Amino acid sequence: FPSVGATEHIMMTAVLMNGSTVVIENPAKEPEIVDLQNFLNSMGAEIEGAGTDIITVKGVEKLRGTEYTIIPDRIEAGTYMIMLIATGGEGKIEGVNSNHLKKPMEILKRMGAKFEIYGDYIWVFENDPHELVGVDIETNPYPGFPTDLQPQMMVLLSIARGTSRIKENVFKSRFMHVDELNRMSAWIKVEGDTAIIRGGRKLSGATVRATDLRAASALLIAGICAEGETIIEDVEHIFRGYEKPIEKLKNLGIDVEYIQD
Repeated sequence: FPSVGATEHIMMTAVLMNGSTVVIENPAKEPEIVDLQNFLNSMGAEIEGAGTDIITVKGVEKLRGTEYTIIPDRIEAGTYMIMLIATGGEGKIEGVNSNHLKKPMEILKRMGAKFEIYGDYIWVFENDPHELVGVDIETNPYPGFPTDLQPQMMVLLSIARGTSRIKENVFKSRFMHVDELNRMSAWIKVEGDTAIIRGGRKLSGATVRATDLRAASALLIAGICAEGETIIEDVEHIFRGYEKPIEKLKNLGIDVEYIQD
């Protein structure tokens, strides 16, 4: 699959190759690539094609300062959507570009989740997660279902009715959170690049370890859903990808405490 990081790196390197034109074939098409193009162009770069099969960068001598508003974080928004649905909560997620979340929202609707899009915010209605229906999911590059929401969705599928499958096409080893969720009474079995999830589980508190950023957010969701206390070790991964997560969770009335060693 095309690499987001490699595409961004080539764009930023090529932009100052004054007098040269660099053509990037098979680039990543994520919204963040389009946003980087728009940001660099606001500084005087000459880039076109982001979001398509070919990006063309005409090198310039120098860039200038700019003021620019970056796009909302679609993975953060998706994480809070899944969290509200999984916990049976109700709430407003502001500052969302719903066009960037079409596939996750399509799957959540298929499960029976209730939410509504209002311009730049999403209102999640109260859902009974145990009444949602399991689905089969495949992760893919944008506009497919994002691998960065796979661990969080696995928590929701553990609670929803029926058996679900998640096929991980992007990061083959991205199932390190499975053992931790199983410690919390989930039933998940990994077969190759596919996780089989038996839903209808009542999660229970446990001591678990976060292995990466998205695993940390998934375990937080599971801990909120679970009966009893959950201790998440190495949870500091979450601060790399979420702004003030503990503060936001407390504002939602969740009993959570961050303890530094």
